[in-house]
Amino acid sequence: MVYGQIFHQRSSDDCFINVNVGGFKQRMEHTVLRRFPQTRLGRLLCCSSKEAILELCDDFSPSDMEYYFDRNPRFFCYVLNFYFTGKIHLADGLCVVSFLQEIEYWGIKERHLDLCCSDKFCELMELAEDKCCDQRSDEVQLSSVSSIEELSALEENIEMFEGSWCADVRRNIWIRLENPGYSTSAKAMAIASLSVVLVSIVAMCIHSMSDFHQVDVNEKKIENPVLTFLENLCVLFFSAEFILRLAAAPSAKKFLCSPLNIIDLMSVMPFYVTIFYDIMDEGESTELENVGKVVQILRLMRVFRILKLARHSAGLRSLGATLRHSSHEVGQLVLFLSVGISMFSALIYFVEKESQESGLQTIPIAWWWATISMTTVGYGDTFPVTFGGKLIATLCIISGLLIVALPITNIFNKFSKFYARQRYIDLRRSKSKGHCQDMCYLSRLSNGQ
Repeated sequence: MVYGQIFHQRSSDDCFINVNVGGFKQRMEHTVLRRFPQTRLGRLLCCSSKEAILELCDDFSPSDMEYYFDRNPRFFCYVLNFYFTGKIHLADGLCVVSFLQEIEYWGIKERHLDLCCSDKFCELMELAEDKCCDQRSDEVQLSSVSSIEELSALEENIEMFEGSWCADVRRNIWIRLENPGYSTSAKAMAIASLSVVLVSIVAMCIHSMSDFHQVDVNEKKIENPVLTFLENLCVLFFSAEFILRLAAAPSAKKFLCSPLNIIDLMSVMPFYVTIFYDIMDEGESTELENVGKVVQILRLMRVFRILKLARHSAGLRSLGATLRHSSHEVGQLVLFLSVGISMFSALIYFVEKESQESGLQTIPIAWWWATISMTTVGYGDTFPVTFGGKLIATLCIISGLLIVALPITNIFNKFSKFYARQRYIDLRRSKSKGHCQDMCYLSRLSNGQ
């Protein structure tokens, strides 16, 4: 004997239950509910204790034999219609996600949707899933640093100057270095920094051209004096800028941990290491021969100056953020390419190894061929000559196009969102001039100046 029957042994209403959904009361027959025993109301008939009943409803009155549900009473009309007809219909004015949550709560399956509503339900669910995917993607991308946090970072840094040495002077320098739109002087400083970066990159490129190389009387190659002067001038400018930014920074630890500031340090460090090596090498000590090779590698680190353009380019910053938040897509791309390259390199090797005219005589060479073929580079230095090899090459190229194209779309969408976000932040920063001036003024007032 179930729990509900204990209280109704002497009643003539044992074949009914009273349901109260958000104030809407309805008396329902057991025979109707037993047609769908897997639904929430159908399962109530099988409960043998009050605890089991309260697991299915929000409250229960044994005296009135009434079950209370804190749910949408308007939607319950559609639930009643389902028990009578066996079909559920979409509710007017109810979000499709909420509709899905309601039918899941009442234990109604999607297969009970009537034909007139099933197609519309599928279309609305696809739209909702697309929006949810975009929203989750945005949350993952922006979870580490949100737009609001970036916009408030300048204000937080300004507040950190309180009580420090030369607070007003450092604050004014810091704002002008960090926000080019703050004033005319800030724009001039940003343009000067960008110009020096470009001059340094051009000088580095010209230095590699043989037409600008010079030799001394002993036919020994020496540095071009004009390029050397430009190099030294640019490095001194970068060094002065870095020291000035470090001295004016509200937090030296936070400043040195910034990726852009690390790039600035790495772009000037090879110059001073080279000078130190030249001073130590005046005695032509043989112990420094290996150090000289290290210095040659350090000189190549001047290429990091190109990355200094990211400080003045929203596009480069957006590209870095995109790569940082696209590790999953990039990992999938590398995995797919690795599988394809391994498979096609082995196939092309076994097909071409018998041909004397083919250059694909080893699997490592076949790996190189598969790599440039799947990435659609195609240098043409190695290629198949047999009919079977050409057929495999065709499949390899087509597979490469498909593999590369699939994750690229997601990466491009992320880049577009990050670029729009970065442009918005730059625009807000350029409009925050008055706010920064007000904060500086209030700070001076609080210090009694």
